[in-house]
Amino acid sequence: MITKQNLILRDTDKKPILYDLYYKETPSSIPLIIFCHGYKGFKDWGAWHLVAKAFADAGFCFLKLNFSHNGGTIEQPIDFPDLESFAENNFSHELDDLDRIINSITSGNENIEQKISKISLIGHSRGGGTALIKAEEDKRINNVITWASVCDFKPRFQENTPEFENWKTKGVTYVENSRTKQDLPHNFQFYEDFKANEDRLTIKRAVKNLNIPLLILHGEEDPTVSVKEAQAIHSWNKDSILKIIPGADHAFGAKHPWEIETLPNDLDKVVRETIDFLN
Repeated sequence: MITKQNLILRDTDKKPILYDLYYKETPSSIPLIIFCHGYKGFKDWGAWHLVAKAFADAGFCFLKLNFSHNGGTIEQPIDFPDLESFAENNFSHELDDLDRIINSITSGNENIEQKISKISLIGHSRGGGTALIKAEEDKRINNVITWASVCDFKPRFQENTPEFENWKTKGVTYVENSRTKQDLPHNFQFYEDFKANEDRLTIKRAVKNLNIPLLILHGEEDPTVSVKEAQAIHSWNKDSILKIIPGADHAFGAKHPWEIETLPNDLDKVVRETIDFLN
């Protein structure tokens, strides 16, 4: 297996994107999967490396990336040393990052010594919403899969609350990362960007207009994103496939760090369901 980690995609006047590749050499073309992490996520979180290996073993090229404003740096891709970038992240940046990655693939990425046949997106949690929007608007995407995805960005801004008014007044709000104990900043531009692009960033609109295969996977006992959100996504697209993983949580049994050399059972089920769907 070929594993290439911490590759850098540079672009003039834009923050670089760090990404990893996993694939096996073959004389024929292979399908590509681009994996989108969620809120407070990063490409090296938990068991994502084992997920990547599982897809590579199944004949896919697996690309996992850090969104450019996720708070990581080239030198320190894990966790959040760059809080200034984290504060300036928004959904438009993440969609643009996906566009840049896809452009690099379709124009002939020098780090992939294989011909790519199809492109699929997998998004976890908030990354699922980003993947759904990108899949609907970009005709280069052939399939989209969500793992524990949100169905709506708007309610998460909690617009009619004192906290929202305080954020608007101060221009910044903070969310604690329970694992690192950092206070992660969000500048008010995050909301302003959403409002300026609300039609594009409405997941329901994207899912209703999606005309490629869609697989929705969600844990029955997800405490972070309710299984009702998966059911909502499914209800908006009659051709979609919904699979609920009994007893599974938001990360399908994984955590960070993940120091076991095998996938947790629920995440293994999710990977196998996804491979069956793509095949």
